[in-house]
Amino acid sequence: MSNAIIRGVAMAIATTPLLIACGGGKADNPAAINSPQCSGSSCGTQGAPASSTSSAALCPATADIVNSTYLGGAGSGEVVQLNINATAMTYTLKWLESPIPLRTGQVTPTRAGTTITGAVIHPPTGALPTAEQTRCAFILGAGTGTAAGDGQPYTTPDYVNNPNPPMVLVGLGVAGGGIPGATVEFPGVLGGIGAVPNRHFDFYPFLGFASTTTDITKLPGTYNGLLYHLVPSGDYAAVATPTVETFDASATCTSSNQPNASYSPNAGGCLTTGNPLTLNSNGYFDSAAAPQIGKQLTIPVLLPASKSGTAHMILGQINGATVPLVVRTGFVDVTNLLTAKVDDESGIAMLTAATPLASGGFDGGYVGADSNFKSTATLIQGGVGSFINPSTSAAEDGFGLAYGLQSPGLVGVAQANGQTGYAIASGGLYAIEIQGTVNGGVAATSANSDTSSAPYFGIGAQISK
Repeated sequence: MSNAIIRGVAMAIATTPLLIACGGGKADNPAAINSPQCSGSSCGTQGAPASSTSSAALCPATADIVNSTYLGGAGSGEVVQLNINATAMTYTLKWLESPIPLRTGQVTPTRAGTTITGAVIHPPTGALPTAEQTRCAFILGAGTGTAAGDGQPYTTPDYVNNPNPPMVLVGLGVAGGGIPGATVEFPGVLGGIGAVPNRHFDFYPFLGFASTTTDITKLPGTYNGLLYHLVPSGDYAAVATPTVETFDASATCTSSNQPNASYSPNAGGCLTTGNPLTLNSNGYFDSAAAPQIGKQLTIPVLLPASKSGTAHMILGQINGATVPLVVRTGFVDVTNLLTAKVDDESGIAMLTAATPLASGGFDGGYVGADSNFKSTATLIQGGVGSFINPSTSAAEDGFGLAYGLQSPGLVGVAQANGQTGYAIASGGLYAIEIQGTVNGGVAATSANSDTSSAPYFGIGAQISK
């Protein structure tokens, strides 16, 4: 694959302050991070990786791109199918699961079951470093369809006069970037209980796989995970945590995650899935009573707290690895206050097998969209990493990496200013969390006045080694 950084693609999400202590030696409490802190030139190569003379394709032949439909998840708590026809320059997107309301000012119905179609364009010539990157990148235009929830037309914004439109990179076996966002707001009930402040999202970061499996025998094992959830009724409070979880042959999940007042794990201590997994007709698994990691809305007796959200597990297959992606879809129904259910916590988690990862084990250039709702790129070289602005090739932030933590494959992350987090990698994908502000924080167009610039989370796809 090309060594040049691709602007505006891949996947991601967000985080908040670490909820598991950094000391000790248990698998779920992986010991202190002693990453080499960096500054200036010690933070890795400044700028994008040098361009390669290789002509290797970043994505399938143009006529073949239409042959893949990508099943994946978004940081909004949505499960999505996406197909792009690079010859006709059109796309089709279907929301299989969604907590995002169809209409601003409502909580139901959501986008679940709705299919939209629209046009795509490539980024303008010169916007990306190479012609191959431009060929594989698609900006999504206005999508139109009939909403499954209310039978009315549903349309997403066009890319015209949109400073931060959704853009997707089609890769080899994976697609990621941004799917259409939304403007979310709800006045609440009973004088404002459960109110959700107005906030516009330019896009929702997305990761999808060309190949997935329903073979549950590929799941058993121990995994490192990084989770991100948002609680809209909590003023979009973002919370995330690392987790170490084990799935057995029956797909039952157990974990020795440390107790925390903010967590409501499953009976086995896991934070990703709740009740036993069941296969659905769309090719992924459902788990009812999904765990909660965010601070839940305090509500009167008439609106009892509930675990009504569902976890959906997609078993992605890429480069010989099984990469579970878990999407938590919140659920709210206040049409009848006597039977109301309120659990609007939604988000995503990536899991990677807990196998040893030595220094240099995931070196390379990665591209992604992140919790800042910005395009970014990451360069990993041994013990250091750099976040790079793909449009200017300038290094925006740097961090050190610490290998050999107690849980194999879990890598410690530390910035020079003391902000810490973790990273994981598998199959050419990586995820990272930092409990602080990165690259200037959230884009102004996807924030309201109360949006915090921290923490940071992202998932990237490797485009170079």
